[in-house]
Amino acid sequence: MGFGSYDESEQQNQNVDADDDGEGVSVHENDHEGTVSFETDASTDDLIDQLGEMKDEDDE
Repeated sequence: MGFGSYDESEQQNQNVDADDDGEGVSVHENDHEGTVSFETDASTDDLIDQLGEMKDEDDE
């Protein structure tokens, strides 16, 4: 077989050794409630200009 090809028969009947103990990862284990805030001396126009500069750098 050539590079990048595979035998589909190798993809059949694959056994996965998984723990079936019923324990999983809790997606809510590290939930946090609260707020995030920040203060800046920059005006909205300054921040928009800075964002434009960052986008221009990415285009180069």
